[in-house]
Amino acid sequence: MKLFHHAPQWDRSSPEVWRHWQLRQLRQYLTNRVIPFSTHYRTLFEDYDFRPEDLRSLDDWQNVPLTSKCDLTVPREQQREFVLEPDSDRLRREPGVIMHTLMHGRVATREMLEAEFRPVLLTSTTGRSSEPVPFVNTKYDLHNMEITGRRLMECGRALPEFRHVNMFPYAPHLAFWQAHQASLGFNTFMVSTGGGKTLGTEGNIRIIDKIRPDILIGMPTFMYHLLREAVEMGKVWPNLKRIVLGGEKTAQGLRARLRDLCCELGAEVHVISIYGFTEAKMAFPECCSVTGITPTGFHVSPDLALVELIDPKSGRPVEPGMPGEVVFTPLDSRGTVVLRYRTGDIMEGGMVWDECPHCGRISQRLNGPVSRVSDVRSLNLDKVKGTLVDFNMLEHLLDDQKGIAAWQVELRKLNNDPLEVDEVILHVAPEGSVSHTELERMVMRRFVEATELTPNAMVFHTMAQMRDLLGIGRLIKEEKLVDHRNAKPGLKPELHAV
Repeated sequence: MKLFHHAPQWDRSSPEVWRHWQLRQLRQYLTNRVIPFSTHYRTLFEDYDFRPEDLRSLDDWQNVPLTSKCDLTVPREQQREFVLEPDSDRLRREPGVIMHTLMHGRVATREMLEAEFRPVLLTSTTGRSSEPVPFVNTKYDLHNMEITGRRLMECGRALPEFRHVNMFPYAPHLAFWQAHQASLGFNTFMVSTGGGKTLGTEGNIRIIDKIRPDILIGMPTFMYHLLREAVEMGKVWPNLKRIVLGGEKTAQGLRARLRDLCCELGAEVHVISIYGFTEAKMAFPECCSVTGITPTGFHVSPDLALVELIDPKSGRPVEPGMPGEVVFTPLDSRGTVVLRYRTGDIMEGGMVWDECPHCGRISQRLNGPVSRVSDVRSLNLDKVKGTLVDFNMLEHLLDDQKGIAAWQVELRKLNNDPLEVDEVILHVAPEGSVSHTELERMVMRRFVEATELTPNAMVFHTMAQMRDLLGIGRLIKEEKLVDHRNAKPGLKPELHAV
């Protein structure tokens, strides 16, 4: 049963209108769904003596405790406390339920409530920074995912007659299911291949040859390797119009390479990124810019989500346009629900709410590039103190570096001895006939400029070796940063240099 007040048009209303609407919607959502049916938040709000009527403005919401990944990495019975489990007696007393029963009968009302609350789909976090956490979705959530999916298509200027190939891995992974629901919400044709893990690169190329799609959807690293392979095979795909990327950060350098590869395939494309995470049960799109080059941020759905940016150290909100960590609160979710959830994602360009210069939508936008709090690592480069290194900067540096087809940064201990200093090993697959010596010189110099440290070694590999190192076709998300510092003695990975 929808709890929405009449919502403004999601991409045409001012921030003042939306703040007033979101405040009323949040109060109603907390009163009628979260507090009665969520064991975790009912207990939390009782402990903090918090009531929805205490929300006189959205500023008051900042006094509610944040939820983080550590709150979710608990035993299974405690994870269930985040799932909305309805009380049948309370539901029967709701005016909307009573009216529905009078108009449609008890059977129809029971089916309506089951669609709202019964879990039908499980997705999961990927477990890179902690243990994987399951999230259950109901048909109600899947309908919301259709709404956000339709908006992905609209922002990407897709047409219903376009053909799409979804190459996200078959997995309990939001990216795959958001793409699937987008095709339903937009009523358009889509083939889901399962990505490299299911059909391999050649299998996906055969599907594309047969379907002749207008839009390819998938992980950035796998997309790059697939297009590169297609170029080497002499394929011609003039129908391609969009490359849509999700599941990983996408640097400007990689976007440019993807456009160049599509040019070699006979197509002129727009490269679009989407931002989402399991806990949100939805994703936010970039629009299809006029130039196809400069993104203007991820367009948020303010009727479905309340998004904040906070200082990751103090937890306080940042000023508009300033970098901050994304904090997410759903406004109408069912199944597993987390409030004021700290994503660990930093939006370096901050958050704005104005008219998009590309598509003209008046919307809340999160401006990248996106970086991860967890990708700032402490390295013991000497035996005296630790050094903080932001590997988010390295990701953009290496993706933007010409001459590198693929890369991986490995952290390990000297001689695989846990008492020794840390080492940074850079694994690289060179592009074309670039000189290894010249490429190493350029990369080492840029590495020092960005981090003030020099890698202990730069190891060159073939593309086949790099695909294996990155886990392309084997893992849901490719491993660009691997930490082997806790590897057992004697299990030091071998370096297969070209």
